[in-house]
Amino acid sequence: MIPNPHYKGKVRDVYDLGDELLLVATDRISAFDVVFSEPVEGKGKILTRISTKWFHHFREIPNHLVTDDPNLFPKPYQNHEAVVGRSVLVKKAKRIDFECVVRGYLTGSAWKEYLQTGTIAETPYPKGLQESYQFPTPIFTPARKNDSGHDENVSEATMEKEVGTALFQKVKQISLNLYAEAHTLMAKQGILLCDTKFEFGLLDGEPILIDEILTPDSSRYWDASTYVLGKTPASFDKQILRNWLESTSWDKNPPPPKLPESLILELRKKYLELEEKINLCLSQK
Repeated sequence: MIPNPHYKGKVRDVYDLGDELLLVATDRISAFDVVFSEPVEGKGKILTRISTKWFHHFREIPNHLVTDDPNLFPKPYQNHEAVVGRSVLVKKAKRIDFECVVRGYLTGSAWKEYLQTGTIAETPYPKGLQESYQFPTPIFTPARKNDSGHDENVSEATMEKEVGTALFQKVKQISLNLYAEAHTLMAKQGILLCDTKFEFGLLDGEPILIDEILTPDSSRYWDASTYVLGKTPASFDKQILRNWLESTSWDKNPPPPKLPESLILELRKKYLELEEKINLCLSQK
């Protein structure tokens, strides 16, 4: 028997173990900051495997991972069926309250902002850009993490002012470098890493990667064979759910609509296909 989590997030349960945390990825799924009643079977295990594999690949960048081996978890969590395969033991860090979003292509909230104002992250861009336009070089578009309500897209200047120039420049450059390498690797498997977000915490005054990285819940992955300028390519990520929700009359406030079984199965299938592609690209490096 394990105790109740100290914190229950939208899709993860968190156990505070002093200097460390146990992060348990559940099969819950959320979109537009609303959690749905229907789980996606095995989703937590898939995301844990994907994120952990990327953390190991980018091990030269300091991160929060201690171990994903349930044999090494402290009791009573050690090898407990509720945590095996879907959990990581991590260092506790002071979270930097911004998501470090890197975009290689114009879509999502950046596309909506551009249509309304001609700007992306409050920076003006040329007129006439089309959806899915590939930026000449990836761009950094931070978002402030709010404890209630939606995360808030902000300008680089806003984040820099709030966290300080040195820390801002460091996490920005790490984020851009991680995106660039991951994009190159995935392209070899016919997958376009459209955009992603990284989160950082401070440990002993230095930034480390925390949360999850390069999962289909924190990134958009596109099928390169379907990429056409002006359209949204086929996805291997949570955008499948968002697209379905956008086709309904739901106002994005609780309660959420019931998800059809076919959609849940499609999500699981695409997540597993993406995991296979990631395994291939990282094993061939």
